[in-house]
Amino acid sequence: MKTLERYVFTSFLSSFLLAFLVLSFVLTIGLMVQVVGFMLDGVPMTLVAEFTAVSFPETLQWTMPLALLVSSILVFSRMSADSEIAAMRACGVNLITIMKWPVIFALVCTAIGIFINNEVVPRGHEIRRSLTSKVSVGTGLDILEPGRVIDQFPKVKIYFGSKEGNWLYDLIVMDYSHESIERMITAKKALVTSEGRDICLDLYNMTVDPLDEKHPSAAHASRFRYLVKNALKDKTYTRRDQDYRFFEVFEKLASMTEMRDRARQQGNEDHANRISEDISSLRIEFSKRFVFALASICFVLVGVPLGIKAQRKESSIGMAISLVISLGYYMVVILMISFEDYYWLRPDILIWASVAACVGVAGWLIPKHL
Repeated sequence: MKTLERYVFTSFLSSFLLAFLVLSFVLTIGLMVQVVGFMLDGVPMTLVAEFTAVSFPETLQWTMPLALLVSSILVFSRMSADSEIAAMRACGVNLITIMKWPVIFALVCTAIGIFINNEVVPRGHEIRRSLTSKVSVGTGLDILEPGRVIDQFPKVKIYFGSKEGNWLYDLIVMDYSHESIERMITAKKALVTSEGRDICLDLYNMTVDPLDEKHPSAAHASRFRYLVKNALKDKTYTRRDQDYRFFEVFEKLASMTEMRDRARQQGNEDHANRISEDISSLRIEFSKRFVFALASICFVLVGVPLGIKAQRKESSIGMAISLVISLGYYMVVILMISFEDYYWLRPDILIWASVAACVGVAGWLIPKHL
């Protein structure tokens, strides 16, 4: 690597790292809020850590391309404003030489993005949704935390003063399972266990007021078993399009295509059309992964000549250009995703329009700055 190329690439890389860190922080704020919410709900730290670990890679499909775009525009606009680009041209160094290493770096980021989007993110989607199911209610007894009202369970609210192992003390249960009455159940202590999807509370020295519709007065018992029915969610999980990895997509498409053809042979055109919509949705998801990954190289090819053309030092101008380019790129993707039911329009192919547009703009701008 020559001295001039090293200088350009070093400036580009330092700007990329700074932009990447800032964007990563911004895009993970929502994730951190969700994680803090789980922690406040008493979710075990092992589940919280696993949830965080599988959720973070998804942000990379956004942060890497955007950081490359911002760094391309800011670095090359500064060099153009400082007449460094003009000096390089005067020395016989053309734009291809200047942008060679940023483009190579963008290609590496594109390859990383393809791998992340097709292998890491789908696996993370599946794990995260499964964990969300567990975290919401399925953690069962672990979310029972003293000193706060627990209202995650259906038709019942629970409060207790302290906890030792599976023993709850100074328990109050508000039971809304009866349509005509609301019952308040109190107990000095209770042993909490689980049976299938039910949570069992073995109450000691308990009082219920009222007993039921026919007996509106309070009742007492030295011991009573109270069931919170269906408190634990079913942990089975149905896979979605976002959960299929690279080779699994091809297997799924082959299976769905065979089902569609069989439905048409049987004359069930409505069923065949529904399967065609599902095929279109999966194809769009598959294409979206590559379009998101190719944003890295597309943004550099467009950002470098646009940065030179801007010829200003102000970061606000560069940020504005970056915002317009990124919004235009991703809006096309979002628009095509919304057309997934109109499979006859082939939105899985039209989604590549953003890539084609970037290549076209780059092919028009770069020769003008050679």
